[in-house]
Amino acid sequence: MHLSRIRLDSPITMIIVIAVTLLAIIAVPLFWERWKRKLVGRTATILCAVVGIVVTTGLTGNMIGGFFPTVGSLLGTGVYAADTIDAETSRNGENLDLVRDVGVARAKEGKGTVVHMKVTGRRTKLTRDVTVYLPPQYFEASYQGLKFPAIEWIPNYPSGPEVVTDGYKLPEQLDAAIARHALPPVVVLMPDPTGVPKIGHDTECVDEVNGTANDTYLTADLREWALEKLGVSADRKAWTFAGWSSGGYCAMNLVTRHPQWYGQAVSVSGYDRAQMDAETENLYKGRQDVDDANNVGITVRLHPSPVDILAIWGEKEKFESAAAELIRAGVRSPVRFQSWQVPDAGHNMNTFKSQIPDILTWIGAHTTPPAPAGRKVDTTGGVQPWPLPRTGAVGGLTDTDQ
Repeated sequence: MHLSRIRLDSPITMIIVIAVTLLAIIAVPLFWERWKRKLVGRTATILCAVVGIVVTTGLTGNMIGGFFPTVGSLLGTGVYAADTIDAETSRNGENLDLVRDVGVARAKEGKGTVVHMKVTGRRTKLTRDVTVYLPPQYFEASYQGLKFPAIEWIPNYPSGPEVVTDGYKLPEQLDAAIARHALPPVVVLMPDPTGVPKIGHDTECVDEVNGTANDTYLTADLREWALEKLGVSADRKAWTFAGWSSGGYCAMNLVTRHPQWYGQAVSVSGYDRAQMDAETENLYKGRQDVDDANNVGITVRLHPSPVDILAIWGEKEKFESAAAELIRAGVRSPVRFQSWQVPDAGHNMNTFKSQIPDILTWIGAHTTPPAPAGRKVDTTGGVQPWPLPRTGAVGGLTDTDQ
Protein backbone atom coordinates (compact mmCIF):
# COMPACT_ATOMS: atom_id res chain seq x y z
CA MET A 1 0.00 0.00 0.00
CA HIS A 2 1.26 3.48 -0.91
CA LEU A 3 2.09 5.59 2.13
CA SER A 4 -0.21 8.34 0.84
CA ARG A 5 -3.17 6.03 1.33
CA ILE A 6 -2.52 5.60 5.06
CA ARG A 7 -4.55 8.39 6.64
CA LEU A 8 -3.33 10.12 9.79
CA ASP A 9 -6.37 12.38 10.08
CA SER A 10 -8.96 9.60 10.18
CA PRO A 11 -11.10 9.13 13.34
CA ILE A 12 -10.91 5.37 12.71
CA THR A 13 -7.09 5.52 12.81
CA MET A 14 -7.31 7.54 16.02
CA ILE A 15 -9.68 5.04 17.67
CA ILE A 16 -7.45 2.10 16.72
CA VAL A 17 -4.31 3.81 18.06
CA ILE A 18 -6.05 4.76 21.33
CA ALA A 19 -7.34 1.20 21.77
CA VAL A 20 -3.88 -0.29 21.15
CA THR A 21 -2.30 2.23 23.54
CA LEU A 22 -4.79 1.41 26.30
CA LEU A 23 -4.10 -2.30 25.86
CA ALA A 24 -0.36 -1.61 26.07
CA ILE A 25 -0.83 0.40 29.27
CA ILE A 26 -3.01 -2.31 30.84
CA ALA A 27 -0.44 -4.95 29.88
CA VAL A 28 2.24 -3.34 32.07
CA PRO A 29 0.69 -4.20 35.49
CA LEU A 30 -1.20 -7.23 34.17
CA PHE A 31 1.94 -9.10 33.10
CA TRP A 32 4.36 -7.52 35.56
CA GLU A 33 4.84 -10.69 37.62
CA ARG A 34 4.00 -13.18 34.89
CA TRP A 35 7.00 -12.79 32.65
CA LYS A 36 9.50 -15.64 32.76
CA ARG A 37 12.23 -13.21 31.79
CA LYS A 38 11.05 -10.27 33.86
CA LEU A 39 13.59 -7.69 32.72
CA VAL A 40 12.91 -8.26 29.03
CA GLY A 41 9.14 -8.55 29.42
CA ARG A 42 8.76 -5.53 31.68
CA THR A 43 10.99 -3.41 29.47
CA ALA A 44 9.07 -4.41 26.33
CA THR A 45 5.63 -3.66 27.78
CA ILE A 46 6.73 -0.32 29.25
CA LEU A 47 8.32 0.64 25.93
CA CYS A 48 5.16 -0.28 24.01
CA ALA A 49 3.03 1.77 26.39
CA VAL A 50 5.31 4.81 26.11
CA VAL A 51 5.42 4.59 22.31
CA GLY A 52 1.64 4.28 22.24
CA ILE A 53 1.23 7.38 24.40
CA VAL A 54 3.64 9.37 22.23
CA VAL A 55 1.91 8.28 19.00
CA THR A 56 -1.53 9.04 20.45
CA THR A 57 -0.40 12.50 21.55
CA GLY A 58 1.14 13.16 18.14
CA LEU A 59 -1.97 12.04 16.26
CA THR A 60 -4.16 14.20 18.51
CA GLY A 61 -2.01 17.25 17.81
CA ASN A 62 -1.98 16.44 14.11
CA MET A 63 -5.78 16.20 13.97
CA ILE A 64 -6.16 19.49 15.85
CA GLY A 65 -3.59 21.26 13.69
CA GLY A 66 -4.38 19.46 10.44
CA PHE A 67 -0.68 19.21 9.57
CA PHE A 68 -0.28 15.84 7.84
CA PRO A 69 -3.26 14.01 6.28
CA THR A 70 -1.24 10.87 5.40
CA VAL A 71 1.93 9.03 6.32
CA GLY A 72 3.28 9.97 2.89
CA SER A 73 2.83 13.69 3.56
CA LEU A 74 4.55 13.29 6.95
CA LEU A 75 7.59 11.62 5.42
CA GLY A 76 7.62 13.85 2.35
CA THR A 77 7.44 10.83 0.08
CA GLY A 78 3.76 10.74 -0.70
CA VAL A 79 1.63 12.15 -3.47
CA TYR A 80 -0.79 14.98 -2.84
CA ALA A 81 -3.75 13.87 -0.72
CA ALA A 82 -6.95 15.82 -0.07
CA ASP A 83 -10.55 14.71 0.20
CA THR A 84 -12.14 17.95 -1.03
CA ILE A 85 -10.69 18.20 -4.54
CA ASP A 86 -13.27 18.37 -7.33
CA ALA A 87 -10.81 17.99 -10.21
CA GLU A 88 -7.15 17.35 -11.04
CA THR A 89 -5.41 18.98 -13.98
CA SER A 90 -2.05 18.56 -15.65
CA ARG A 91 1.00 20.62 -14.66
CA ASN A 92 0.40 24.38 -14.69
CA GLY A 93 -3.28 23.73 -15.36
CA GLU A 94 -2.67 23.27 -19.06
CA ASN A 95 -5.91 21.33 -19.47
CA LEU A 96 -7.92 23.53 -17.11
CA ASP A 97 -10.73 23.79 -19.68
CA LEU A 98 -11.56 20.15 -18.98
CA VAL A 99 -12.98 21.06 -15.56
CA ARG A 100 -15.57 23.43 -17.03
CA ASP A 101 -18.35 20.82 -17.04
CA VAL A 102 -17.66 20.08 -13.37
CA GLY A 103 -17.57 23.81 -12.60
CA VAL A 104 -20.84 24.51 -14.39
CA ALA A 105 -22.60 21.69 -12.54
CA ARG A 106 -21.33 22.88 -9.16
CA ALA A 107 -22.13 26.51 -9.97
CA LYS A 108 -25.79 25.54 -10.41
CA GLU A 109 -25.70 24.46 -6.75
CA GLY A 110 -24.03 27.71 -5.71
CA LYS A 111 -20.72 25.96 -5.07
CA GLY A 112 -17.23 26.82 -6.22
CA THR A 113 -14.87 24.29 -7.81
CA VAL A 114 -11.63 23.16 -6.16
CA VAL A 115 -8.89 22.17 -8.58
CA HIS A 116 -5.44 20.77 -7.79
CA MET A 117 -2.32 20.85 -9.96
CA LYS A 118 1.46 21.20 -9.90
CA VAL A 119 2.73 24.65 -10.85
CA THR A 120 6.27 25.35 -12.01
CA GLY A 121 7.52 28.91 -11.58
CA ARG A 122 9.02 30.63 -14.60
CA ARG A 123 11.71 32.42 -12.60
CA THR A 124 12.53 29.97 -9.85
CA LYS A 125 11.80 26.70 -11.71
CA LEU A 126 10.31 25.44 -8.43
CA THR A 127 7.43 22.96 -8.83
CA ARG A 128 4.94 22.71 -6.00
CA ASP A 129 1.35 21.74 -5.26
CA VAL A 130 -1.20 24.48 -5.82
CA THR A 131 -4.91 24.14 -5.17
CA VAL A 132 -7.24 26.72 -6.71
CA TYR A 133 -10.79 27.68 -5.74
CA LEU A 134 -12.86 28.95 -8.67
CA PRO A 135 -16.10 30.67 -7.57
CA PRO A 136 -19.46 29.67 -9.07
CA GLN A 137 -19.52 32.88 -11.11
CA TYR A 138 -16.29 31.83 -12.86
CA PHE A 139 -18.42 29.47 -14.94
CA GLU A 140 -21.44 31.73 -15.43
CA ALA A 141 -22.05 33.38 -18.82
CA SER A 142 -22.81 36.79 -17.27
CA TYR A 143 -19.30 36.92 -15.78
CA GLN A 144 -17.41 35.92 -18.91
CA GLY A 145 -14.96 38.63 -19.91
CA LEU A 146 -14.52 39.81 -16.30
CA LYS A 147 -11.27 39.69 -14.35
CA PHE A 148 -11.73 38.28 -10.86
CA PRO A 149 -9.89 39.43 -7.72
CA ALA A 150 -7.56 36.92 -6.09
CA ILE A 151 -6.65 35.74 -2.61
CA GLU A 152 -3.46 33.84 -1.98
CA TRP A 153 -4.00 31.72 1.14
CA ILE A 154 -0.75 30.56 2.73
CA PRO A 155 -0.97 27.35 4.83
CA ASN A 156 0.68 27.16 8.23
CA TYR A 157 3.92 25.18 8.59
CA PRO A 158 4.25 22.24 8.17
CA SER A 159 1.03 22.02 6.23
CA GLY A 160 0.21 22.18 2.54
CA PRO A 161 -2.91 23.10 0.56
CA GLU A 162 -4.72 20.09 2.04
CA VAL A 163 -5.12 21.85 5.38
CA VAL A 164 -6.82 24.82 3.72
CA THR A 165 -9.44 22.72 1.95
CA ASP A 166 -9.81 19.80 4.37
CA GLY A 167 -8.84 21.42 7.68
CA TYR A 168 -10.02 25.02 7.40
CA LYS A 169 -12.99 24.01 5.18
CA LEU A 170 -12.27 27.20 3.27
CA PRO A 171 -14.20 26.36 0.05
CA GLU A 172 -17.45 26.06 2.01
CA GLN A 173 -16.71 29.34 3.80
CA LEU A 174 -16.00 31.05 0.49
CA ASP A 175 -19.27 29.76 -1.03
CA ALA A 176 -21.19 31.12 1.95
CA ALA A 177 -19.44 34.52 1.98
CA ILE A 178 -19.99 35.02 -1.75
CA ALA A 179 -23.64 33.93 -1.48
CA ARG A 180 -24.34 36.50 1.25
CA HIS A 181 -22.47 39.19 -0.73
CA ALA A 182 -19.91 39.71 2.03
CA LEU A 183 -17.20 38.84 -0.50
CA PRO A 184 -17.18 39.39 -4.27
CA PRO A 185 -16.61 36.34 -6.45
CA VAL A 186 -12.91 35.66 -5.98
CA VAL A 187 -10.30 33.17 -7.18
CA VAL A 188 -8.26 31.68 -4.32
CA LEU A 189 -4.76 30.23 -4.72
CA MET A 190 -3.65 27.80 -2.02
CA PRO A 191 0.02 26.96 -2.61
CA ASP A 192 2.45 24.72 -0.78
CA PRO A 193 4.90 27.28 0.69
CA THR A 194 7.44 24.68 1.79
CA GLY A 195 7.81 21.86 -0.70
CA VAL A 196 9.18 18.48 0.41
CA PRO A 197 10.51 17.28 2.70
CA LYS A 198 8.58 19.32 5.24
CA ILE A 199 10.13 18.14 8.51
CA GLY A 200 13.08 20.41 9.32
CA HIS A 201 12.39 22.42 6.17
CA ASP A 202 10.48 25.47 7.43
CA THR A 203 11.24 28.19 4.87
CA GLU A 204 9.00 30.94 6.33
CA CYS A 205 8.17 31.98 2.73
CA VAL A 206 11.46 33.88 2.30
CA ASP A 207 14.10 33.90 -0.40
CA GLU A 208 16.90 32.06 1.40
CA VAL A 209 20.45 33.36 1.07
CA ASN A 210 22.08 31.20 -1.62
CA GLY A 211 19.13 28.85 -1.29
CA THR A 212 15.54 28.46 -2.43
CA ALA A 213 13.57 31.46 -3.72
CA ASN A 214 10.35 30.73 -1.81
CA ASP A 215 9.20 34.37 -1.73
CA THR A 216 9.72 34.80 -5.47
CA TYR A 217 7.81 31.59 -6.22
CA LEU A 218 4.86 32.63 -4.04
CA THR A 219 4.73 36.16 -5.46
CA ALA A 220 6.21 36.80 -8.90
CA ASP A 221 5.85 33.24 -10.20
CA LEU A 222 2.34 32.43 -8.97
CA ARG A 223 0.99 35.89 -9.72
CA GLU A 224 2.32 35.76 -13.30
CA TRP A 225 0.90 32.26 -13.74
CA ALA A 226 -2.51 33.24 -12.35
CA LEU A 227 -2.73 36.32 -14.57
CA GLU A 228 -2.01 34.22 -17.63
CA LYS A 229 -3.79 30.95 -16.85
CA LEU A 230 -6.68 31.93 -14.59
CA GLY A 231 -7.44 35.35 -16.06
CA VAL A 232 -7.51 37.15 -12.70
CA SER A 233 -7.18 40.91 -12.32
CA ALA A 234 -3.73 42.52 -12.35
CA ASP A 235 -4.91 45.41 -10.14
CA ARG A 236 -2.86 45.41 -6.92
CA LYS A 237 -6.00 46.11 -4.88
CA ALA A 238 -7.52 42.94 -6.32
CA TRP A 239 -4.83 40.82 -4.64
CA THR A 240 -4.92 39.76 -0.98
CA PHE A 241 -2.64 37.57 1.12
CA ALA A 242 -4.05 35.63 4.09
CA GLY A 243 -2.84 32.96 6.50
CA TRP A 244 -2.64 31.58 10.01
CA SER A 245 0.48 31.24 12.21
CA SER A 246 3.52 31.06 9.91
CA GLY A 247 1.09 31.70 7.05
CA GLY A 248 0.06 34.90 8.82
CA TYR A 249 3.66 36.08 8.98
CA CYS A 250 4.08 35.16 5.31
CA ALA A 251 0.98 37.18 4.39
CA MET A 252 2.14 40.36 6.13
CA ASN A 253 5.75 40.00 5.02
CA LEU A 254 4.97 39.36 1.35
CA VAL A 255 2.41 42.16 1.02
CA THR A 256 4.79 44.73 2.51
CA ARG A 257 7.73 43.47 0.41
CA HIS A 258 5.74 43.65 -2.85
CA PRO A 259 3.20 46.49 -2.51
CA GLN A 260 3.28 47.11 -6.28
CA TRP A 261 1.45 43.79 -6.73
CA TYR A 262 -0.64 43.32 -3.55
CA GLY A 263 -3.03 45.59 -1.70
CA GLN A 264 -3.91 43.88 1.58
CA ALA A 265 -3.04 41.09 3.99
CA VAL A 266 -4.80 39.25 6.81
CA SER A 267 -2.81 37.50 9.52
CA VAL A 268 -4.22 35.33 12.28
CA SER A 269 -1.69 34.42 14.99
CA GLY A 270 1.15 35.63 12.79
CA TYR A 271 4.37 37.32 13.89
CA ASP A 272 6.72 40.07 12.76
CA ARG A 273 9.79 38.12 11.62
CA ALA A 274 10.83 34.57 10.70
CA GLN A 275 11.01 32.33 13.74
CA MET A 276 14.33 30.52 14.09
CA ASP A 277 13.99 27.12 15.74
CA ALA A 278 14.90 23.49 15.18
CA GLU A 279 12.50 23.23 12.23
CA THR A 280 13.68 26.38 10.44
CA GLU A 281 16.40 26.26 7.82
CA ASN A 282 19.41 28.60 8.06
CA LEU A 283 17.53 31.20 6.03
CA TYR A 284 19.82 34.20 6.13
CA LYS A 285 23.26 32.69 6.79
CA GLY A 286 24.30 35.68 8.88
CA ARG A 287 23.06 38.33 6.43
CA GLN A 288 21.46 40.96 8.68
CA ASP A 289 20.30 43.03 5.68
CA VAL A 290 18.22 40.11 4.37
CA ASP A 291 16.90 39.40 7.88
CA ASP A 292 15.85 43.05 8.26
CA ALA A 293 14.27 43.05 4.80
CA ASN A 294 11.95 40.25 5.98
CA ASN A 295 11.01 41.96 9.26
CA VAL A 296 7.49 43.38 8.91
CA GLY A 297 8.01 45.97 11.67
CA ILE A 298 11.10 47.31 9.92
CA THR A 299 9.53 47.27 6.45
CA VAL A 300 6.45 49.29 7.42
CA ARG A 301 8.76 51.89 8.98
CA LEU A 302 11.46 52.16 6.31
CA HIS A 303 9.44 51.30 3.18
CA PRO A 304 5.83 52.34 3.90
CA SER A 305 3.35 51.76 1.07
CA PRO A 306 -0.45 52.00 0.78
CA VAL A 307 -1.24 48.48 1.99
CA ASP A 308 -3.97 47.41 4.42
CA ILE A 309 -3.01 44.91 7.13
CA LEU A 310 -5.36 43.14 9.52
CA ALA A 311 -3.69 41.30 12.40
CA ILE A 312 -5.72 38.98 14.66
CA TRP A 313 -4.56 37.01 17.68
CA GLY A 314 -6.03 35.10 20.62
CA GLU A 315 -6.14 36.56 24.10
CA LYS A 316 -3.76 33.82 25.32
CA GLU A 317 -1.21 34.43 22.56
CA LYS A 318 1.29 36.70 24.29
CA PHE A 319 4.05 36.30 21.71
CA GLU A 320 1.80 37.02 18.73
CA SER A 321 0.23 39.96 20.56
CA ALA A 322 3.67 41.45 21.26
CA ALA A 323 4.69 40.94 17.63
CA ALA A 324 1.59 42.77 16.42
CA GLU A 325 2.38 45.69 18.71
CA LEU A 326 5.93 45.83 17.33
CA ILE A 327 4.47 46.12 13.84
CA ARG A 328 1.99 48.76 14.97
CA ALA A 329 4.80 50.79 16.52
CA GLY A 330 6.67 50.76 13.19
CA VAL A 331 3.73 51.70 10.97
CA ARG A 332 4.18 54.86 8.94
CA SER A 333 1.67 56.39 6.54
CA PRO A 334 0.40 55.32 4.02
CA VAL A 335 0.36 51.84 5.68
CA ARG A 336 -3.01 51.15 7.33
CA PHE A 337 -2.92 48.67 10.23
CA GLN A 338 -5.94 47.18 12.01
CA SER A 339 -6.08 44.53 14.71
CA TRP A 340 -8.40 42.68 17.02
CA GLN A 341 -8.11 40.14 19.79
CA VAL A 342 -10.17 36.96 20.10
CA PRO A 343 -11.32 36.52 23.74
CA ASP A 344 -10.16 33.44 25.64
CA ALA A 345 -8.41 31.97 22.60
CA GLY A 346 -4.97 30.46 22.01
CA HIS A 347 -2.71 29.41 19.14
CA ASN A 348 -4.79 26.69 17.52
CA MET A 349 -6.82 26.01 14.42
CA ASN A 350 -10.11 26.51 16.23
CA THR A 351 -9.16 30.13 16.90
CA PHE A 352 -8.40 30.62 13.25
CA LYS A 353 -11.48 28.83 11.92
CA SER A 354 -13.74 30.92 14.14
CA GLN A 355 -12.44 34.07 12.44
CA ILE A 356 -12.78 33.02 8.80
CA PRO A 357 -16.27 34.53 8.20
CA ASP A 358 -15.12 37.90 9.57
CA ILE A 359 -11.84 37.65 7.64
CA LEU A 360 -13.69 37.12 4.37
CA THR A 361 -15.98 40.05 5.17
CA TRP A 362 -12.92 42.25 5.82
CA ILE A 363 -11.34 41.17 2.54
CA GLY A 364 -14.63 41.84 0.77
CA ALA A 365 -14.57 45.42 2.04
CA HIS A 366 -11.01 46.02 0.83
CA THR A 367 -10.64 44.12 -2.43
CA THR A 368 -12.00 45.11 -5.83
CA PRO A 369 -14.94 43.32 -7.51
CA PRO A 370 -14.68 41.54 -10.86
CA ALA A 371 -13.93 44.12 -13.57
CA PRO A 372 -14.15 44.18 -17.38
CA ALA A 373 -11.05 42.71 -18.97
CA GLY A 374 -10.65 45.54 -21.46
CA ARG A 375 -10.74 48.38 -18.93
CA LYS A 376 -7.49 50.32 -18.84
CA VAL A 377 -6.25 50.86 -15.29
CA ASP A 378 -2.96 51.62 -13.60
CA THR A 379 -2.64 48.20 -11.97
CA THR A 380 0.04 49.37 -9.52
CA GLY A 381 -1.81 52.52 -8.51
CA GLY A 382 1.50 54.33 -8.81
CA VAL A 383 3.03 52.16 -6.08
CA GLN A 384 6.67 51.38 -6.79
CA PRO A 385 8.75 48.42 -5.52
CA TRP A 386 11.47 49.12 -2.99
CA PRO A 387 15.04 47.79 -3.43
CA LEU A 388 15.26 44.24 -2.11
CA PRO A 389 18.74 43.00 -1.13
CA ARG A 390 20.39 40.39 -3.33
CA THR A 391 20.06 36.96 -1.71
CA GLY A 392 21.69 34.71 -4.27
CA ALA A 393 18.55 32.54 -4.33
CA VAL A 394 18.07 30.95 -7.75
CA GLY A 395 15.67 33.12 -9.73
CA GLY A 396 15.07 35.35 -6.69
CA LEU A 397 13.82 38.92 -7.00
CA THR A 398 16.44 41.59 -6.34
CA ASP A 399 16.55 45.37 -6.16
CA THR A 400 13.38 46.71 -7.81
CA ASP A 401 13.02 43.78 -10.23
CA GLN A 402 9.45 43.20 -11.38
